[in-house]
Amino acid sequence: MPTVAPRLRDLRRRSGLTIEAAAHRVGLSPAHLSRLETGRRQPSLPMLLALARTYGTTVSDLLGEVPAERDPVVRADRMAAQEAGGWTYWQAGGSGRAMQALRLHVPERSAAQEDLVRVHPGEEWLYVLGGRLRLTLGEAVHALSAGDAAHFDSLTPHRIAAASPGGVDLLFVHTLLRSGAAELCLGAATTARRGRPGTP
Repeated sequence: MPTVAPRLRDLRRRSGLTIEAAAHRVGLSPAHLSRLETGRRQPSLPMLLALARTYGTTVSDLLGEVPAERDPVVRADRMAAQEAGGWTYWQAGGSGRAMQALRLHVPERSAAQEDLVRVHPGEEWLYVLGGRLRLTLGEAVHALSAGDAAHFDSLTPHRIAAASPGGVDLLFVHTLLRSGAAELCLGAATTARRGRPGTP
């Protein structure tokens, strides 16, 4: 992902955040974020999600996948597979929206992800397409199979892991809430016209 590093740096600067402030919001060390911005480290998918929320944008925008015009239909042949931190994902929704939709494949063992606990504002919804999922919400551990779904507040500490040999396939939707220093993913111009700078 060669274009990610300069994009991360540009978005942080446009948000008016120092590297220390941005790293604190994302839950990384300043040194780690610096390595991401210089291309010496590749971000995992959860890191991309956290950075996108912090900068008020989407993962597709971070990856330079913003289309020339907004189309409400996402065709299967345009869902290019991307990999991050051992997970494979396909962008299943449009760019610049208040929600982001992904199709995910989580392998059975992903050392970079299994111990990663995420906490952030917003909501998440997931649906198991195939395989078995182990979803940890706070102290509770849930086993989900194909056809099961979960909808939860993202401020609840949560962790996702595959519980079947072939991994697990998911549909995953999460809200993109504006951080204190960045505009909602709908865009700065839209928010400015609404004249409500303090509301998501």
